[in-house]
Amino acid sequence: MKFNDLAEDTEDTQHSPAERSAAASRSTWVSVAVNIILSTAQIGTGILSKSQALIADGIHSLSDLVSDFVVLLAGHHSKKDADVDHPYGHQRFETAASLALGLILLAVGGGMLWAAVAKLQSPESIAQVHASALWVVGIALVAKETLFRYMLAVAKRVKSSMLVANAWHARSDAASSLVVGIGIIGNLAGYPILDPIAALIVGFMVARMGWKFGWDAMHDLMDRAVDEQEVEAIRQTLLETPGVSDVHDVRTRKMGDMIVVDAHIEVDASITVEAGHDIAVEARQRVLRRHRVLNLMTHVDPWRRPDLDHAPEHPCAPVIAP
Repeated sequence: MKFNDLAEDTEDTQHSPAERSAAASRSTWVSVAVNIILSTAQIGTGILSKSQALIADGIHSLSDLVSDFVVLLAGHHSKKDADVDHPYGHQRFETAASLALGLILLAVGGGMLWAAVAKLQSPESIAQVHASALWVVGIALVAKETLFRYMLAVAKRVKSSMLVANAWHARSDAASSLVVGIGIIGNLAGYPILDPIAALIVGFMVARMGWKFGWDAMHDLMDRAVDEQEVEAIRQTLLETPGVSDVHDVRTRKMGDMIVVDAHIEVDASITVEAGHDIAVEARQRVLRRHRVLNLMTHVDPWRRPDLDHAPEHPCAPVIAP
């Protein structure tokens, strides 16, 4: 299962906040409609057919509704412009939403595990499942896989990690429906214990997905850097700027689905300050056009001259008062 679907493309024609918000809203409302229908059918049929696994799958679909509304709320807030209190904008609202998604999935998965274990401790109470449950599982499997492919395509087009998380949530639903289907078939074949076992597996899958999303979002909130491939692509764009002789100390931190970058660029030591500034401006504009970079702070160094930024401080050096 591939979670980092945005790492395949290190360059991007930046989408406007309005475009990303509109795409997120459309795909999420489609997910809301699908999950309302599926959760109602699964829980209702699960109760009537006496299938604990189908009820668990329905609760999983119901949890998607909560996550969908979290995504809609995050999309509304993250598109706000920068202000005095948030000079880099509100993009990290999406990261916070991904963390909330992870916590929701972790809680739902834990509840499923608890219920399934309780059922396995009393195998005599496991009822025979009605065949109607299998039909509902088949419909749910097709619907969830289709929803996953649609949402992932939208997420990759607008480069939204929050939408990727929600899309993989839909894929986890499809996988859980497959497991539930196998459990129901086993129950119908005369092995009733397979139904709560299927519910147990679904609970573990949901909890594992929640841990993954929550852990990744927490690291992003702590200014985690992007991967080396993307850092190298940004460095290459800087090197291709006319007047830039070398680049070092490229540092990145994630800001929602965007990146904030600091970089040292080396220019000819004999040119004027104004010329060096113009080169830095051009380098910044190139990076912002070609990558999903929110802001680039450049530090201009003289090419092939001692870099005082990295020189060790002399213990006896005088301290100049401000």
